[in-house]
Amino acid sequence: MVDGVRREADAARTRVLVAEARRLREAIAAAEADLARTHAEAFDLVQEQTGRLRDASTREREMPLRSMAAEFAVDARVNDRTMQSRLFEAHRTVTQFPARWESWHAGRVSRAHVREIVDTGAELDDEHARAVFEEDVLGYAETTSPARVRSYAEQVAEKLNPKSVQERHDAAVLQRRVWVEDLRDGMSMLGAIGPSVEVHGVYDRLTRQGKAIKHADRAARREAAERDTQREGPGLPGENGDGAGLPAGEGASFGVHPAGDDSGSVCAVSDLWFDRRSLDEIRTDLLFDMMLTSTPSVDTTSGTVEGGLGAIRAHVQVTVPATTLAGTTTGGAELDGKCAVDPETAKILAGNAPGFDRVFLDPIGGAVLAVDRRHATAAQKRYLMARDVRCRFPGCRRPARDCEWDHREDYALGGKTDVENLGGYCKRHHTLKHAAGWTVVQHPGGRLHFTAPSGLEYDDDPPPRVMFIPDPPPPEVAAETAPF
Repeated sequence: MVDGVRREADAARTRVLVAEARRLREAIAAAEADLARTHAEAFDLVQEQTGRLRDASTREREMPLRSMAAEFAVDARVNDRTMQSRLFEAHRTVTQFPARWESWHAGRVSRAHVREIVDTGAELDDEHARAVFEEDVLGYAETTSPARVRSYAEQVAEKLNPKSVQERHDAAVLQRRVWVEDLRDGMSMLGAIGPSVEVHGVYDRLTRQGKAIKHADRAARREAAERDTQREGPGLPGENGDGAGLPAGEGASFGVHPAGDDSGSVCAVSDLWFDRRSLDEIRTDLLFDMMLTSTPSVDTTSGTVEGGLGAIRAHVQVTVPATTLAGTTTGGAELDGKCAVDPETAKILAGNAPGFDRVFLDPIGGAVLAVDRRHATAAQKRYLMARDVRCRFPGCRRPARDCEWDHREDYALGGKTDVENLGGYCKRHHTLKHAAGWTVVQHPGGRLHFTAPSGLEYDDDPPPRVMFIPDPPPPEVAAETAPF
């Protein structure tokens, strides 16, 4: 009896929680839909502004949208390219799929449902076909999950789309791209979108190469096990050909670790090194090895790039505290101001670098004080790269080494060429700053005060620095060195 009462009480409480979650989802959906409508109205204003520039150049006609996206992006603390896409998507949602927006605002579907319907239905140019698509898919979307909506929506869109698969592929292939997403713990993800045949071909080649490495490793294990069995008898590691008795794992490493060191990817048995990488690890190592060291088979740069594409090498800017190189601290290394770099990799890069800049920081606040190179112009650029790390436009993360150097106060108007009047902007934001009417005032310490064409104001500071202190000595060492 007591158990039955408790179960009923739990069930009643669960119903209350589910209802409250539903209410909150509906409120969130309504707010997100209202935000999309606001973004759509901003895009409408941009179109009006662009329409008034009938005789302007292409670049000038781009400025209203880029400037509006920059205003919204800085206020929302997101990338302005991302915001530009959001404004366009919101306008398309509100104007081309009004029923879907109403369902979203009422909380019957979520943002994820809306995204799936937009992505699939956007290729339908005919207004009637789009209306039929929306009515059909929206009814289904209100009853199921976003993941299930995509499959159904693709079927409906295929039936209504007058364009052939080949026509759509020819348009889609123009959107191929490569990008990088920074993760945690000194790791990043390299992504690529391209023709399915080529992408799967790359994956298949990596897989075949990886399996060949694993096959060679298994053969080496069997041979070693047979030799050891003949010499010393059965029961030795690896005698079954699978590496039984060895630590679990499959695949080879570029690192060298002592025998018995479980931190590495290889294992030593009878003076032989065995492979412990997984197939995924092997595929990744092969991809990076070939991308960083191989020469492209098609090279159209003859006469323009010395040595051709094969002579081009990867470049990165890594900031490493001297204490990390000395081994007294274990953190602080970073790549282009974007993500952390593990200490061992930082030491290898520093040891093999053809040259590096010493950056002196304030010991309290971490502000850059100087860079110890003598050549004026080059030293100024190195100082600014060390101080600013990335493009100084609010929200942008383009590395400073890829930026253009801009005078805050125009050189033609008397502005000085010194670090207090210089800063780096990526080409996109350098153009935006001059063409769209953004003004900048520089304050001590590198802080920039931006005034947008609308009159709204924003501040941007150099990246904050985290200061690392030496690790305390182990207790036994401290006891040995303590004064008597």
